[in-house]
Amino acid sequence: MEDIFKKCEVQINKIEAELKRLNVWSSKPIDAAKFNDMGAFGINTMAFTEWLQFVLIPRVHSILETNGTFPKQSNVAAHAYREFDGMEQKYGNLCQLLSEFDALFN
Repeated sequence: MEDIFKKCEVQINKIEAELKRLNVWSSKPIDAAKFNDMGAFGINTMAFTEWLQFVLIPRVHSILETNGTFPKQSNVAAHAYREFDGMEQKYGNLCQLLSEFDALFN
């Protein structure tokens, strides 16, 4: 079995770097209230890029640090493609990176 942990670490670091390159990475913490009833992908309370930064990336790092269990599948890219429909020139690379992330589990 290939080392899913190493591949995941590399991919999540690429996603983080892309968020920073796009200037959507926040240096300030998100308001804690945004975590209440946030819904899938944070849709109820936060921007998708916030969800990536403040929910997905920390969860993945936590799994990596604890040798935890990854989900059996991931569908983050499908949501990203819907979220950024019509903005492929700006967000196409991020969507591709998220597709590659999903492929690690699907």
